[in-house]
Amino acid sequence: MGELQIGNTSKTGISDLFKTRFEIVAMAASAGGLSALQEVLSGLPSDFPAPIVVVQHLDPRHHSLLADILNKRIKLAVKEVEDGEKLEPGTVYTAKPDRHLLVSPHGTVSLTQSELVHFVRPSADLLFESVAASYKERAIAVVLTGNGSDGSMGVKAIKTTGGTVIAQDEATSEFYGMPAAANATGLVDFVLPLEDISAALMTMT
Repeated sequence: MGELQIGNTSKTGISDLFKTRFEIVAMAASAGGLSALQEVLSGLPSDFPAPIVVVQHLDPRHHSLLADILNKRIKLAVKEVEDGEKLEPGTVYTAKPDRHLLVSPHGTVSLTQSELVHFVRPSADLLFESVAASYKERAIAVVLTGNGSDGSMGVKAIKTTGGTVIAQDEATSEFYGMPAAANATGLVDFVLPLEDISAALMTMT
């Protein structure tokens, strides 16, 4: 794994930094997200010890094929999440088009069609904020390639409650808007090349 950027300090080896057992990973992506998600998720084993919840900005007018595509390309089970579903380790849950995805403290999901946030639904901010409230220091948020600033408010919530934030670096981002907005908060723990994110997640969980 490459060197990890922690604030203004570079460190190699992060296992000693994490005494907390992380119990959920929330990922957000927009433009360029399919290839980025495939890169990260393909580096994780089928027995990954936490559920992974994904918000990818999607065309609300069409059924999403994201789960079907990822299922054919990675080892983890992937499914489009259903309202009220209980999250399980080793499974990737993708948001439905035109529905916000929220996670409860009991590890169940609710879907809502409440108003757009930053002109999008599903919203990374709402996902991250619900994960922060429900899992606190046991949460990891990952911000991948995408336009706009969705996710930056959620990053603040993740950090306020003691969680950890990873953002994709500029060099490997097809679109740097979302990672840049996350970085601008000053609260991102690790700025990583895309190819290093899965290894970091394995070290943390």
